[in-house]
Amino acid sequence: MKYDVVVIGAGPAGMSAAIRLRKNGSSVAVIDEQPAPGGQIWRGVERNSGPVAEALGTDYRKGAALVQTFRACGADYMPETQVWQIEEGWNLFLTSGGRARRIGARVVLLANGAQERPVPFPGWTLPGVMTVGAAQILLKSGGMLPQGDVWIAGAGPLPLLYATQLLGLEGRIAGFLDTSRKPGIAALTKLSGAWRDIPGLLKGARWLRDLRKSGKMVRGFHDLHAVGDGRLQYLEWQSAGERRKVKVDVLLVHEGVVPRIHETMALGCAHEWNELQNYFTPRLDGWGETSKAGLFVAGDAGGIGGWLAATLSGEIGGLGIAKHLDASFDAEGERHKAGLDKRLASARALRPFLDALYPPPTASIADEVIVCRCEEVTAAQIRSVAKVSAPDPNAVKAATRCGMGPCQGRQCGYSVQALVAETHGIPPRDVSFFNIRPPLKPVTLGEIAALGDLEDVS
Repeated sequence: MKYDVVVIGAGPAGMSAAIRLRKNGSSVAVIDEQPAPGGQIWRGVERNSGPVAEALGTDYRKGAALVQTFRACGADYMPETQVWQIEEGWNLFLTSGGRARRIGARVVLLANGAQERPVPFPGWTLPGVMTVGAAQILLKSGGMLPQGDVWIAGAGPLPLLYATQLLGLEGRIAGFLDTSRKPGIAALTKLSGAWRDIPGLLKGARWLRDLRKSGKMVRGFHDLHAVGDGRLQYLEWQSAGERRKVKVDVLLVHEGVVPRIHETMALGCAHEWNELQNYFTPRLDGWGETSKAGLFVAGDAGGIGGWLAATLSGEIGGLGIAKHLDASFDAEGERHKAGLDKRLASARALRPFLDALYPPPTASIADEVIVCRCEEVTAAQIRSVAKVSAPDPNAVKAATRCGMGPCQGRQCGYSVQALVAETHGIPPRDVSFFNIRPPLKPVTLGEIAALGDLEDVS
């Protein structure tokens, strides 16, 4: 089959784009790995109700209306489907239910969101250590709460939000290890713009106040270790000149989120470096089109902005694609009539302040820490290769298999980049990312063989 547009991701951006494109009469397929639409932010929104939906908050419940509109828009929705290869032209290779197939498109929109930033530290691979985002998936998918002595370690809005949600459902938090730093000049200079989103500022301040009042917050520490024999048992950290040790059953960690860039990297799109948050973003024009004609990006995959900004960028992307498909379409007029630029600027008003307030961790990774979980490569091994090679993560990849596992470098890419930069004494922005090769997701030989001789769908 060939569609006018294939959208990858059924979160806020992907759904909004699909709805807009269907209004213009385009044939649209929306591919998503999850069993229901909503993305991570609105995961399970059609099913969750009662105390869980109440604890997840008003922003979560707002997703139900958009999901309902998306369901009714007429797009060909493909849940529980993985895209493992994209070829310019555009041909997309998919797997669903153990079967592989290929579809074609005139335009592709990537709306596949963000991922939590992996930050290796001693013991982070122990069973019992997981991310805050993973814990929130369990909450939204099945109403599950962590049990026992639960600690949270990290910084940013998500850990504060999750702690509030957990306490709202009568869950227990033994302690919160706040890794954020005191606001610097960079954050203070962004504060004036953040006042355009007073409700957002007040909401974050309320989360922080409630957690501090609970007496569970620990600040001013360093050198965190997760310790255990076969599984997590203790946490250790250094504070005020002494070593602290506490019993723990579950540790939830979070140090911000980064855009998903594997698809745009694999396709050779131009990227830019975000200096505040140390991540790459695809270079986009005002409609979300990449340096590859006919390939668009919307939502957090093009830069972290939150769910409201994602819905608006999805709508803008939909208008840009409609213009791409039909040069006579008045995309500018529709954009102005809907007030999209003004609304998007308002939705993004808080982001520069948050990016400056919560910079990524800069602590050096200890030699013994595993950086590449898939291939069990340590920081020492990466440094050893980096010392005798060019400042290129692909040299590390070739020598150690780091980044060759099932995650394709999603969990280690930025850590390897940072280690290479550190070893050569250069800024991370001057070090490239891994070369991303297909398949983008694991696929079996049987699935590939089952494709057979396919007719050209271009």
